[in-house]
Amino acid sequence: MTHAPLVAPVGVKYVDNFAELLATPLKDGVNALCWPRVLNGDYAAVAKGLAGGEAIDTLDEARLLALDLSPDGRIAVQQLISDLKLLRDQALEPALNCINGYPRDEADSLIATDVFSFHADSAPFAADTWLCTYFGPPSEGLSPCDAVRRVDQADTRAALLKQSNGTDGEQFREFLKENCYDLHYLAKTGAQPYSFGLGNLWRIATDYPGNLVPPCVHRAPSTRPGDPPRLLLIS
Repeated sequence: MTHAPLVAPVGVKYVDNFAELLATPLKDGVNALCWPRVLNGDYAAVAKGLAGGEAIDTLDEARLLALDLSPDGRIAVQQLISDLKLLRDQALEPALNCINGYPRDEADSLIATDVFSFHADSAPFAADTWLCTYFGPPSEGLSPCDAVRRVDQADTRAALLKQSNGTDGEQFREFLKENCYDLHYLAKTGAQPYSFGLGNLWRIATDYPGNLVPPCVHRAPSTRPGDPPRLLLIS
């Protein structure tokens, strides 16, 4: 049976394997690459065995291997370890996190700068972000045409100018950068965020000097008290 090809959101390109994910350039409007995967293993059991730790609990191989799991749970552990090695072999520094909760900004913040806000990652040099959600709600992205920077909204910019020195110049731009205000976005009216899905390995564009594509705007999923932890690989 032949399956219909996946239809990529604007700005996203699907690839067939890790070699393509690694080698495909981010250019010509493509600011996110996705290797869709259906992974074997019981990731829910792994998350259950890790629940109750730090808000963001970074895991190592020894801790994963020490979990008391069923055969399907051990298959999941081997996949997690394999993905860590896959990225480390490319001189990356991945972290596998069990996320029980993220800190949130105050509700009355002029611009929320926590990970629940649509945002872009930044770097001082050419670098991409790698992401995979194995369990729990996955991250969400916005196509470049659907995102607008918070600091480019007239009312928000005016309020930030009032909060800083009142002059829209280099000092104001430094103020925005120091507070990460320039990295946060809103979805345009009618925009539909796309899901990063479970098991898929992503490579997304960051905001760095000279990048030829806009950064990939994304956010962590909303969570509620009592939700199970997420298993997330990030580099």
